[in-house]
Amino acid sequence: MAADRLCQDTMSITDVEEFLRDPPPGFSVEARGTGCCVDVDAERCVVLIDHLESRRGKVVFKTSMGRKIKMHDLCEYTRVRRNLLSKRIYLLVSLCEDSSLVPGKKAPEQPQRLKRYVAAINGSNPFIKWQLERGLDRSIASVAGESYRVDIDFSEALETLAEGRWRDASFTLKYYSDAFFDFPHWFGFSKRKFQVKRPLPMAMMSSQH
Repeated sequence: MAADRLCQDTMSITDVEEFLRDPPPGFSVEARGTGCCVDVDAERCVVLIDHLESRRGKVVFKTSMGRKIKMHDLCEYTRVRRNLLSKRIYLLVSLCEDSSLVPGKKAPEQPQRLKRYVAAINGSNPFIKWQLERGLDRSIASVAGESYRVDIDFSEALETLAEGRWRDASFTLKYYSDAFFDFPHWFGFSKRKFQVKRPLPMAMMSSQH
């Protein structure tokens, strides 16, 4: 296993090439043509990774839901929510140079990418699950008569794993209601966002229960 897989119970990051060379439990990699295909155990994992390019060529994650999850009815929403809160969530994230740490240097809009990682977040971990549930409940007023979009961002939580600026550390839930007079959605007012904070030390988590 990769040496940089940290905080295994809550959150970990693994270099993309290492992930493909030595996949974690629930994944298997099969070479195909000019790339490879990654099989995923959907009973254990929620993969939110779009196709990507690596040293092996094009990488396709089978059964991946992609970074933007679309839902059209309450059953779909309930299933997605249940999966996020009970399984390990996998995202492709980028660690970029943080120029804001250099005095007098203006941070560029597109900072230099240092490395790409696969981030694994344990959605069933009590602290992560509590934040996801609270964020979803606050962001979603109603799933019966309102369309909405909510961005779930893990950038702050990943800051504990390496120095730098994390990008692409989020995914989007989009719910499409059939309500015709859903004015907040049509005028772009139903876009919401919440950020998952870094996990608390185990001693602090234990004291909260």
